[in-house]
Amino acid sequence: MKYCDSKGYHAWIVQLRSNDLNEIQEEGDGANPPREERHVLHQRNPLDSLSQAPKHQREAHHQKEAHRQREAHHQKEAVHQPQHVEKVHNVNQVVRQQQDVDDEPGDIEWKEFDEKSYVDKKRCTAGQDCYVRNKFNQLASDNTKSNRHVPDTRHNLCKVERFRSNLDPTSVVITFHNEARSTLLRTIVSVFNKSPDHLIREIILVDDFSDDPSDGEELAKIKRVKVIRNEKREGLMRSRVKGADIAKAKILTFLDSHCECNEGWLEPLLDRVKGDRRRVVSPIIDVINMDNFEYIGASADLKGGFDWNLVFKWDYMTPEERNKRTDHPIDPIRTPMIAGGLFTISKDWFEEIGKYDMKMDVWGGENLEISFRVWQCHGALEIIPCSRVGHVFRKQHPYTFPGGSGNVFARNTRRAAEVWMDSYKEFYFAAVPSAKLVDFGDISERVSLRQKLQCKPFRWYLENVYPELKVPGREDVAFGSIQQANMCMDTMGNFAGGTLGVFPCHFAGGNQEFSFTKEGFIRHLDLCVSITSVQPGNVVKLFQCQDGNTMQIWERYNEGTMLKCRDFNLCLDSQEAQMKGLVANECDTSLSTQQWGFTLSKS
Repeated sequence: MKYCDSKGYHAWIVQLRSNDLNEIQEEGDGANPPREERHVLHQRNPLDSLSQAPKHQREAHHQKEAHRQREAHHQKEAVHQPQHVEKVHNVNQVVRQQQDVDDEPGDIEWKEFDEKSYVDKKRCTAGQDCYVRNKFNQLASDNTKSNRHVPDTRHNLCKVERFRSNLDPTSVVITFHNEARSTLLRTIVSVFNKSPDHLIREIILVDDFSDDPSDGEELAKIKRVKVIRNEKREGLMRSRVKGADIAKAKILTFLDSHCECNEGWLEPLLDRVKGDRRRVVSPIIDVINMDNFEYIGASADLKGGFDWNLVFKWDYMTPEERNKRTDHPIDPIRTPMIAGGLFTISKDWFEEIGKYDMKMDVWGGENLEISFRVWQCHGALEIIPCSRVGHVFRKQHPYTFPGGSGNVFARNTRRAAEVWMDSYKEFYFAAVPSAKLVDFGDISERVSLRQKLQCKPFRWYLENVYPELKVPGREDVAFGSIQQANMCMDTMGNFAGGTLGVFPCHFAGGNQEFSFTKEGFIRHLDLCVSITSVQPGNVVKLFQCQDGNTMQIWERYNEGTMLKCRDFNLCLDSQEAQMKGLVANECDTSLSTQQWGFTLSKS
C-alpha cells in the first residue's frame, strides 16, 4: 500500500476543493401521484393481484415497496401547499418553495446506470490534450471504473471499531462546474457503494452553471440523486447553501466532485456528530494521483493550519501529540482548520452558526472563515482517522474566476480576517500588504452574527486551539517581508540547515514571512537566521533558535536600513544571492545589497 508523507501531501493539498453552486428551495416528485391518490392506492391490497403476476412484476413490486418503506423510515410525510415552481434540471422532479419532497428522483439503481454511455459522450481519447479541460489526466479517469477497488487505508483498529446503531442518515451535497463526467460519477458511485444504504438519505448535485447541462441532467435518472442547476455562476459558498437548504436529512455531508469514498468512511463521521451536534468532522483526505489516478493513503499525523498569509497548510502533530496517540491511534484529531472540501455537520448547527458567508465569491477563504467561526462560536473541528476519502489534487484550477483568482481569494480572505481576527488581522496585513487595498464589501451581517452567537475572541482561538502558530510578539521590532527594492528575503523552500536567497516579492507570506524579535532574532517559524562563521563572505543559514547564541543575534543598523550581526561587524548581504545565497559581509553603508526594510516596522 502506498502512502503519501507530509511534504508530498502538502504539495497536492494546496489546491484542495473546487466546484460551486446556486439557489433553489424544496423539491417535489412530479412522477408520484398526488397524496390523496396515494392514500387511496394504499388502501388496496396489492397482493390480491400480485400473486398471479409474472415474476418480473412481482420483483419490481417488492423493490418499490422496499423503497417506500425506506423513505418512510427516513422521514414522515408532511403536507404543504405548493407555491412558486422554480426551474430545475431533473427528469422526475420539480423544485417548489416551501414544499417537502416525496422524492424518488430517478428510477435506476446506481449499479444499473449506463456508465459507458454517460462517460463516452465526453470521453477523452488518445491524441487529445486530456489535461486541458480539468487540469488532470481525464484519459486516466475515463479509463478507470466508477466502482473500482481501492486499498483500504484505514488503521486496522478501525476495522473492528463499533459505532452507534441509531445513526442519523445524511444528505450528501456535491457541487460541480464543468467536472469530468467520470470523476463526478465515481464520486457518486463511491458514496453509494461504500456506505450503508440506510445512512444515505440523498445525494444533491448542484450544477454551478456548467457549459453542458446534460452533465448533471443524466445523473438525475439515478435513485436518490437530485440535480439542481444554477442559472448563472454562483460559486462554492452560495451554491452549497442552496444544496443544504433543500436537504431533508438532519446531517449534511459536503464533498467535492472529484472524490472517492473508501471503506467505512461514513459511520465514524456520523457517530461523532451524533455524540455532539456542534462537532464539525472531516475525513483524512487521501490522494488520488492527478496523472494516473492511483489511490494513495495519506499520513494520519497531520492537522490543518495556516500561516499569517492565511493560506491553508498541513501541520505535523507535535511530538507530544503523537506520543499521546501511541496507545490511541484512531482517536479524533482536534484540528485548528479544515481543508474545507469534505466535512460532515449537523444541519441545524450549520444553520445556527450562519451557514456560509454569502458575500464570498467563487472559491477560497471559506474554509478559513468556517473554521474560525466553528471554534470561536462554541463548536469544534475534528479529523476522524477511521474515515478516509480520496481526492484528486491538482496543481492549478481548471476554471476561471470572475475578477481573477488572486483578487477573489484576497477579498474572501480579508472578509474572514475583518470579522473574526480582531487586532490580529494586522499580522495578516503585514504578511500580505496588498490585502489592505482590497474592497471586502459590507460585513455588518457577519459582525452581527458573531455578536448574536457570543463568540470568543481570536486570542482565545490562538491560545486554546492553535498555540503552535507563532504569534509575532507585540514587542517585536518588525514583521512581514524583508525587502530589498522589489526583491524579498526568501527561504527558497529550505528548512533547518538551509541557505536563504532573494526572490521577487509576492507579499503572500510563506517563504518570505519573517519577524524581528526584541531579542534580536530574525525568525521564520521556529528557525532563526544565523551566520555560519565570524569571517566575512560566508553564507547565512536557518537553524533552530537558541537563546544566547550570538551568531543568531541581529540589530537594526544605519538608522534601521541594515541588518547587522550584533557582536560582529557583519551585515546581511545579497551580493552573491544568485550564486550561493545570502552572506554576511563587512558592513558597508554604501552598498545597496545591504539595505533591507520590513513591511511592518515599529522602529
